[in-house]
Amino acid sequence: MLQHYLSGRLSQYLLLLACMVGIAGLLSSRALVAIAPIVGVVAALANPDLRRDWRGYFRNGSAMRAAAMVVFLLMSALYTSEWPVWQHELFRSLVWLGVPLAFAVAVPLAGWQRLAVGSTFVLATAAVGLATLGNYLLDPASANEAIRIGQNVPAITHVFHISFGLMLALAFFWGLLLRRDERAGPLLRAALLAAAVAAALTLHVLAYRTGLLVLYVGLLAVALRLLGRRHWALGAGVLVLLALGPLVAYKVLPSVQERVKSSIWDVQKYTLKQDMNDYSLARRLAAIETATNIINENWLLGVGPADTHAAMLRQYAWHDFGLRPANRIEVHNQYLSTLLGGGLLGFALLLVLLLWPLAKPWARRHPAIIFFLLAQATTMLVDAVFDLQTGLNFFVFGYGFLIVAAERQNGTQSRSSAPIERHAERSEASRVL
Repeated sequence: MLQHYLSGRLSQYLLLLACMVGIAGLLSSRALVAIAPIVGVVAALANPDLRRDWRGYFRNGSAMRAAAMVVFLLMSALYTSEWPVWQHELFRSLVWLGVPLAFAVAVPLAGWQRLAVGSTFVLATAAVGLATLGNYLLDPASANEAIRIGQNVPAITHVFHISFGLMLALAFFWGLLLRRDERAGPLLRAALLAAAVAAALTLHVLAYRTGLLVLYVGLLAVALRLLGRRHWALGAGVLVLLALGPLVAYKVLPSVQERVKSSIWDVQKYTLKQDMNDYSLARRLAAIETATNIINENWLLGVGPADTHAAMLRQYAWHDFGLRPANRIEVHNQYLSTLLGGGLLGFALLLVLLLWPLAKPWARRHPAIIFFLLAQATTMLVDAVFDLQTGLNFFVFGYGFLIVAAERQNGTQSRSSAPIERHAERSEASRVL
């Protein structure tokens, strides 16, 4: 054990364990989601050169931008009125510190270990998707009826459908990217391709709106990138796929037909000011209007991240849209939610978190980082990602695994001194993940 500690292998394998536990938790268990960051912090503490590498955390700009989210929450204590909620939010927000710390200080993962983590995410997500798809096929009529009234086919492991749709879309893109890794053998490449196809198929058959939105926005980005590089044939081919994919899915899949019809009817309930108590999109639009009214009055610092729920309830009491108390939901938009709780200052922090990496050449060279940020930014248009622990942990895990680790590797801070990783870091820039 002492030899493993001194060589750095203990720290490295604890970080690998934290990643694997995190993936398992995202797909199945909230308990594992909570445990993974703790294991990551232990991995950082197990670095034999901790005294020297600890400073790297404070020199890592990506980690400091994540820490700024906690600093802002601490500042909001000056004007919050919901102390029990604030204390709970502070506890939840510790993940912004723990996960980046793990990837900035622990002995970095070797290239094959990063491939193993990425492949595990892709294959496990696709497997849960296929199992959920099989459950749908056991009784498609009942599932399509649920879709018709605006519900979603639940993942077989009961992952929240928006988070699951996002993970399926990223599994598609990351699966295709990981196939390009020279360390992947023929069997793994075939499995990753099959997983990518399975993820895309699951999204379409189960008609997960958010996942499909992320998938097609990502494909549009691919098409524009290809055309920008003058790969005219490939770019045009992806554009054709963009046009035909939704059309074919609508013609062939009853679930997609029901989803489109129910979505249109759902929105009409709001625009026509009819009873919207049982309609998801209509209630979301009502929540957006409610939040916008609050933001207009608290535009600089917001009402406080811990006070958003109370502020929404007060506004609903003034104008409830005919909604019963149980149906007066929070705003399903991370940008508006951030403006509501943190005003322009909190909103600026969120934009910096999402956009700053794209200003760095080392980030733009990594397609996985681009897809991750694009997928998260797209999802934030239709969901308050940070409101649920799964969504928050998935963002922070991806941010640490991809962005904090990439900044560390690409020389924006002092080179890791881990004995077993020095040569790997010089020769390996994690081409994909």
